[in-house]
Amino acid sequence: MRPRGFQPSDGIRHPDTQRLYRHHLTAFLESRHATHQRCALQLERFDDDTKIPPFAILSHTWGSEEVSLQQLDDAHTGDDSMRIRIKGMLGYTKIAKTCKQALDDGYAYAWVDTCCIDKSSSAELSEAINSMFRWYQEARVCYAFWKMTGWSYERFEKARWFTRGWTLQEQIAPHDVRFYAAGRVFIGSKASMADPLSSITGIYWNVLADPDSQLERQSVARRMSWAASRTTTRIEDIAYSLMGLFGVNMPLLYGEGKKAFVRLQEEVLREHEDQSLFAW
Repeated sequence: MRPRGFQPSDGIRHPDTQRLYRHHLTAFLESRHATHQRCALQLERFDDDTKIPPFAILSHTWGSEEVSLQQLDDAHTGDDSMRIRIKGMLGYTKIAKTCKQALDDGYAYAWVDTCCIDKSSSAELSEAINSMFRWYQEARVCYAFWKMTGWSYERFEKARWFTRGWTLQEQIAPHDVRFYAAGRVFIGSKASMADPLSSITGIYWNVLADPDSQLERQSVARRMSWAASRTTTRIEDIAYSLMGLFGVNMPLLYGEGKKAFVRLQEEVLREHEDQSLFAW
């Protein structure tokens, strides 16, 4: 399966109600606009890897008002009160901001995890999480929007983005990560900010610059160390968020608690035979 996403359009066209469950299914947010002020979102699905268009992707930390796939559909198909309520949520603003930035950068499609995965389907969620690292690798650009105004190293290093488990792979996998302060003010990219990013995270600058060739050269223990101070809301996600970093896959079993990390260690050992694993 490939990720589900949205397309900004100059007119709201309702997505098909029929759900497609096929391997290599991808949907994106498509973004088009008639004016710079208007941006409508439409779900687009792709079942052929070769036809997936260039797309942007969002890296973010989850908040209390995220918009799900079902809610995003309701934002266009529901009654007036429902549409107003959903479009007033902070999560909807985040999605719209991502699509507007993608449009400005010449990309008609964007992918946002909150609304591009059907989390009511355990099978789809499991496949999506197992594929997540690759999706971030394949994105043309990854956006990280922060609330801070302007740039300062002190505020940058204290950002919540550096403390969460899922954002570790989102920092490493994409080739181009761009950081924005409040108001979509560009403050720098992964390439231009490699030194402060490396200092804050402990990830070598060459891994940030060339993850495709440099990541595999890092020991298992070193890769584990990058995640040591990060946290996740669900204990299982400590393990699940690291699968892509080691190139392993395993089924999601929410409720297994710390056993998830034991399973991760077993899969990593099968894949790498790196004894430094036992330091963790």
